Amino acid sequence: MEEEFELPVIFNNKELSFPARLLNYSYSYKLEVDVEGTKLLFEPDEERNWRAVIAGEDIKSNKKINVDLLKAIVASIENIVK
Repeated sequence: MEEEFELPVIFNNKELSFPARLLNYSYSYKLEVDVEGTKLLFEPDEERNWRAVIAGEDIKSNKKINVDLLKAIVASIENIVK
């Protein structure tokens, strides 16, 4: 089951919204967030903290992804799943 929604994120004192999908994997789940055409996966780690997983081809194509934006997205996800 996949559920699509808009993920609100506060970044640089602006409210942004990114298309996102909840992806279920048997006993786990991930969030796919579309950031300006780049699909990023966010998943909980062993300590239930969220981390971003970026595809190798996106790294090789020199797509610049702002680390502070990634942190803001993680903070938004953590606020939602609390």
